[in-house]
Amino acid sequence: MNRLILQKEVQLFLEKNLDESPVKIALKKSPFEGISSSELAAQLDGIQRARTKIPLWAATPGIYFPAKLNLEQCSSEKTALFKSSLIQEGTNLIDATSGFGVDSFYFSMRAKQVISCELNPDLAQISSYNAKILSATNISVVAADGVDYILNRSQEHFDYIYLDPSRRVQNKKVFLLDECEPNLVALQNDFFERSDVIISKLAPLLDISSALSMLVHVKDVYVVSLQNDCKELVFIQEKGYEGEPVIHAVRLLREQQQIVSFTYTEERATLVDYSGPLSYLYEPDVALTKAGAFKTIASRFGLKKLHKSTHLYTSDQKISDFPGKVFVIKQVESFTEFKKKKSPLIADIIAKNFPLKTEAIKKKFKIKDAGDTFSFFTTVLNDQLIVIHTQRILE
Repeated sequence: MNRLILQKEVQLFLEKNLDESPVKIALKKSPFEGISSSELAAQLDGIQRARTKIPLWAATPGIYFPAKLNLEQCSSEKTALFKSSLIQEGTNLIDATSGFGVDSFYFSMRAKQVISCELNPDLAQISSYNAKILSATNISVVAADGVDYILNRSQEHFDYIYLDPSRRVQNKKVFLLDECEPNLVALQNDFFERSDVIISKLAPLLDISSALSMLVHVKDVYVVSLQNDCKELVFIQEKGYEGEPVIHAVRLLREQQQIVSFTYTEERATLVDYSGPLSYLYEPDVALTKAGAFKTIASRFGLKKLHKSTHLYTSDQKISDFPGKVFVIKQVESFTEFKKKKSPLIADIIAKNFPLKTEAIKKKFKIKDAGDTFSFFTTVLNDQLIVIHTQRILE
């Protein structure tokens, strides 16, 4: 951490060049002694990235930004704020893998005390400095291995242990839970000797059923999406819990939050009605499909499914609070009829449970994109291939 960057004239320079290209700044000679042009560019790049991901940091004067990789790996402001709602007020929490400290900060808004552990001493110093700038006086940043810190304090009890295992081990991406570092699967029993609740943020690509088979006492699983992009899975393990985990599909969209909760037993037992396309078509948010709420969606919102393996839904009456995209159906035709047409289609293409992928369809039929109309290539009852031409109803 180069504290010369915190000088008033440097901060004014960054403010003046907020919309400048970091690459352009990096190629120029630095106007400040003791600060390289690459360091200036890194701070500018950090501010620009933070504008959308963690706007509080971008809007707070004097924040120091770390390397780009640390910013890419940290939680967004909205997902961190949601996770903070999962803990009780006035409790104590240890963040074993705090990184840039975004999650630690939002946990500190509810917790009485947060211990934030970061193995990289420079990143820990940055996180500690920023916590002071953000007036988070109840965060104690420790430059140490969080797992060692927890295990070496056999007499200390934490209300919550929080960790975000790294999916990059020895510069290689891993996808299985027990391959991540730290290895939560191997550590969970030791952690339960220091805490009654373990909260873990896991990769969105992780198979939920596989993780459930490896973890004990899982009470809740939150599948969190932001702007229809699945960002993270949050597992909550509660010591002694032996019931079936509740799966929560969490949709964060602008200032809106929707949660659909269910169990896999409920999902399997749910009966679904099937139908061809009616007046409206519904495409569920990625949080619901990742969570596996395929039949639950139809049951909760009074919808009919197009096909057992087609996760699109339909109704005669518009469902205004549906957690996903809603389209009004303009025309339905068989894929055979569509192939006979001479004039090229102008529409955004979405392929769902269809033999051809979206890009292959666009290329084969020379389809041009359009911003307001959408054509779904999909499979309905009796395995018939059809094309549903729609117009999206904006929320």
